[in-house]
Amino acid sequence: ADPVTAADLLARVHTCTPVSHGRYREDHGSPATVPVCGTRDAVFWKADMDIDCDGRPGLRCNAGTDPYFSASTAFAQSDGRPLSSEELPYVVVPAPSTVWNHRTDGVRGGSVAAVVYRDRVRYAVVGDTGPADIIGEASYAAAESLGIDPDPRSGGTPSGVTYIVFRNSEVTPVEDHGAAVAEGERLAREFVDGDD
Repeated sequence: ADPVTAADLLARVHTCTPVSHGRYREDHGSPATVPVCGTRDAVFWKADMDIDCDGRPGLRCNAGTDPYFSASTAFAQSDGRPLSSEELPYVVVPAPSTVWNHRTDGVRGGSVAAVVYRDRVRYAVVGDTGPADIIGEASYAAAESLGIDPDPRSGGTPSGVTYIVFRNSEVTPVEDHGAAVAEGERLAREFVDGDD
């Protein structure tokens, strides 16, 4: 089968049935305009992309390059260490709140995500949680794979990113990016060909 295209996925998330009880901000101080939407098989949102450089420090993600650097991620590798934002494409979900608790929609660490930007589709896992009122963030490696400037200070993009997380999916171990791509391609094909 041909790979699923950005246009295929965007056509499937054209309309929003909200699963969140309210909306999220894209940045501190911006208006809350982004709902989390759902279908039977996935949840999705359309937002900006801020750069998450947290986790194991490296050459590009560390306390010197990122003023908000944290050496931990909400979800850990199979060896117990934090994920590497530089190496592993992952997306960030808001910390659970009254607006939305990702766990109630079958989303957890290691869940498979398709991230769409312009004509590109890249697969990632859920790897970290962010502020409870903000949405639209992904790892250095995820941004880089989409052609978005991954610099934690000046990078990211102000709009145009669609995040699709497949319900009740999981990659084990979470750091196995090859497995995330294979499972993502399979789930994306099912999603695009689905009827709900």
